[in-house]
Amino acid sequence: MKLQKNDILEALKTITAPGAGENMVDSGAVTNVLTFGDEVIVDITINNPTLQARKKAEVDIMKTIHDKVFAKAQVKVNVKVNAPAKDESNEIKGKEIPGIKNIVAIASGKGGVGKSTVTSNIAVTLAKMGFKVGILDADIYGPSVPIMFDVANERPLSVTVDGKSKMKPVESYGVKVLSIGFFTKPDQAVIWRGPMAAKALNQMIFDAAWGELDFLLLDLPPGTGDIHLSIMQSLPITGAVVVSTPQNVALADAKKGVAMFQQESINVPVLGIVENMAYFTPDELPDNKYYIFGKEGAKNLADDLGVRLLGEIPLVQSIREAGDVGRPAALQANTPTMLAFDELTKNVVEETVRRNKSLPATEAIKITTMAGCSAVKN
Repeated sequence: MKLQKNDILEALKTITAPGAGENMVDSGAVTNVLTFGDEVIVDITINNPTLQARKKAEVDIMKTIHDKVFAKAQVKVNVKVNAPAKDESNEIKGKEIPGIKNIVAIASGKGGVGKSTVTSNIAVTLAKMGFKVGILDADIYGPSVPIMFDVANERPLSVTVDGKSKMKPVESYGVKVLSIGFFTKPDQAVIWRGPMAAKALNQMIFDAAWGELDFLLLDLPPGTGDIHLSIMQSLPITGAVVVSTPQNVALADAKKGVAMFQQESINVPVLGIVENMAYFTPDELPDNKYYIFGKEGAKNLADDLGVRLLGEIPLVQSIREAGDVGRPAALQANTPTMLAFDELTKNVVEETVRRNKSLPATEAIKITTMAGCSAVKN
């Protein structure tokens, strides 16, 4: 069969390039189409430099031509990335903290999706892998990290560093923790306007004796607001992780969370999306999966946005129980929950390594102590 260029273009108008609002043809992503009998070569240019985005574009084009034009067509796709001379997605903002190599913000579009639970379990898993880890509980109005690390009654000590008085983070399970929850009573509501909350956060960031850390995890409050902007103005964020459930209501807000980090004025690289409460597995039926909140919603969102799905965490009673008693579930031995958090954390490290490869060696956040994709520190 002799393929026609116009037929190919009409078919390609039914799909969009990753991150683009228009179809591949009208948006200008398709730069050239050549046909030779039953062979077709499609040249496209996209703005998203991630491997996932390039692969998705290639697969979408091949599938569309096979489905809509000719099932036996021999299709070749040449994908070019239109990246600026300076990759703004790697822009470093804010004042670096000496000794801290990577600052990863963990966010969610809405509350109740398990963001703090995911943050806590990533932290203890990083510590198990041999990394030096800290958590800043930046959820000023609903701090929960102290409970999850069983240190709710602890108080940071004052230490002198280089002649200055600093807060010493509370340490639990090998993780250094600071939270506004250490400075308020359990039944006390924090009723602060944005500037006061931002000031309190800055004190916990810059007036703390964090020491040497491979990772500082920021447990951000839900949504997209003052705290997020203050954090990103104050700190050089290495990358962001967005947590969501598979439910459409949560995914809609997670999409906004990703969009916030990708805004031109912010430009914080999104390392990927975590699907929490992905499925329910009862203890008595460990091989069964029940998709209570929907199936693969976060996976589909990650594909649409051209970012990585970092992990799928099951809805398991022991995760909730472990958080309530202050011992993160990732510390369990050889359970499906532990394995899920191990896989998630390994992928977070891989994406951090990949993100940092495009930065100059002189940047403060460059990783030099990781053994490639094994996610294990030497």
